[in-house]
Amino acid sequence: MRFSERLKIQLEMNPSRFLALGFFLVILTGSILLTLPISSTSGTFTPFIDAAFTATSAVCVTGLVTVNTAMHWTTFGHVVIITLIQLGGLGIMTWAILIALLMKKRITLRDRLVIHEQMNTGSLQGMVKLIIYVLKSTFLIELIGALLLSFTFVPAYGLGKGIWYSVFHAISSYCNAGFDILGETSVAPYVGSVAVILPISALIVLGGIGFNVYMDVTNKKSFRSLALHSKLALSMTGILLAIGTLLFLLLEYHNPNSIKNEPFFTKLLASFFQSVTTRTAGYFSVDQVNITDASAIVSIILMFIGGSPAGTAGGIKTTTLSLLLLTARSEIKGYEDVVAFNRRISTATIRKALSLIIISLIWISIISLLLTMTEPFPYINLLFETTSAFATVGLTRGVTPGMSSFGKILIMTTMYLGRTGPLTLAFALSRREHKKKYREPKGDVLVG
Repeated sequence: MRFSERLKIQLEMNPSRFLALGFFLVILTGSILLTLPISSTSGTFTPFIDAAFTATSAVCVTGLVTVNTAMHWTTFGHVVIITLIQLGGLGIMTWAILIALLMKKRITLRDRLVIHEQMNTGSLQGMVKLIIYVLKSTFLIELIGALLLSFTFVPAYGLGKGIWYSVFHAISSYCNAGFDILGETSVAPYVGSVAVILPISALIVLGGIGFNVYMDVTNKKSFRSLALHSKLALSMTGILLAIGTLLFLLLEYHNPNSIKNEPFFTKLLASFFQSVTTRTAGYFSVDQVNITDASAIVSIILMFIGGSPAGTAGGIKTTTLSLLLLTARSEIKGYEDVVAFNRRISTATIRKALSLIIISLIWISIISLLLTMTEPFPYINLLFETTSAFATVGLTRGVTPGMSSFGKILIMTTMYLGRTGPLTLAFALSRREHKKKYREPKGDVLVG
């Protein structure tokens, strides 16, 4: 059997591999385009490592960069980047299904399996309907976001440039990418601007909450009638946003390098935005180099958690954290089952969540330790950068541009794993069931 035929069979049998290969091919294409002289303002070839890093960061909707996005790339380069962001944010299969529908082609079972893998859903029913809903809602939300941002950017940059800036940042925000073309200071000049901070925050939250959640919200009349997944995602999102805002406000209130000299409302807005953007967005209204180490640790925790499943955010996801906390509560109180909102959660789901958390922690630990051997930066900054890459956040403490080629490759690999791993690992684990005709005798292990 020829290699191409074997590869086709492997991809058809394993949707996870299909998605991983799809992301890789898009990254490779983007890397080649960004390498070309037409993509750089200098009119020369961009080193492949920097082009590949930018393409990986865009497709994985991360936002970490080795060259300044606003200064290094031309308008053509910016168009390539935002296209990669839109492709990566919504997923390869979303666009493949759109093309198939426009060409009036039949959606096969294999296509539905891959969509199921990409969207992280629990059922094969309604896959095409979900994709259509995702596309329609995405374009509508991005359009509204661009319109709101244009009220600030058009007066500041002129009609054409202002509209382009509005569209670029609306897409980047909704896809939780964190790429900006405003300059080295991201949205820091607008730290106290409600007209910029709130629309971007809303786009980030909507993109990260999960498509199936607001599909559920629009179809139901009350919180009580929502699906269990939606209840957990919405509840945990609200709790994390509130806790993050409060902690950043307290930790940075008297920091002269961040928000000490700002009016109270600006302090509150900056703290809220920091809580939002650590949920895998990557913009910053306060330079991350200037925040305290305590705030950096809080940011690392929030980045690790990330957004919700079936959205554009990364991290281990809010629902995974919810299951971990609910399991701990059940164990402490001696409950037989793990229950949330009067619904029992299966043991298989809990095992999957715990496995995902453990594997994620191990990966981040290994990569951050490897970086200490090659990069001359404090460990907390390297841990911050690694977590930011794994959770596809994009926030940085100034480490990425100064990394060695080996360090950049490690971060690129981490971004790729963060975008494809959490998306596919949970379902890959759930399908690997090896049923045996016998069970081993029990053994006792002391814990704690």
